[in-house]
Amino acid sequence: HLQLVESGGGLVQPGGSLRLSCVASEFSLDYFAIGWFRQAPGKARDGVACISRDGGMPMYADSVKGRFTISRDNADNTFYLQMDNLQPDDTGVYYCAADPLGYVCSSNFYGSWGQGTQVTVSS
Repeated sequence: HLQLVESGGGLVQPGGSLRLSCVASEFSLDYFAIGWFRQAPGKARDGVACISRDGGMPMYADSVKGRFTISRDNADNTFYLQMDNLQPDDTGVYYCAADPLGYVCSSNFYGSWGQGTQVTVSS
């Protein structure tokens, strides 16, 4: 059973940056698609950024293109979400996730989840 542990959330002012990390254990991430998802209060859990298992082009939600970057370090079994120029609409609980397939950057296609980390963007 793949286990994921996140870190890096917090409170940041608009225009600021945060870097989220997700460390995997029990299995190598080499065999998984990976993704970051966001859930704002009262809303669904939406895909923010994903990378397929074969390491193809990352997929980004339109709202974060040009500001967020997803990356993976298979040697450390870790993946990241660099978030720049954060805005209040980016506020929410961020979850990392992985799946052996994960063909679509949607929560319905991911089976292993981290516990979530709160990101709050406010002045």
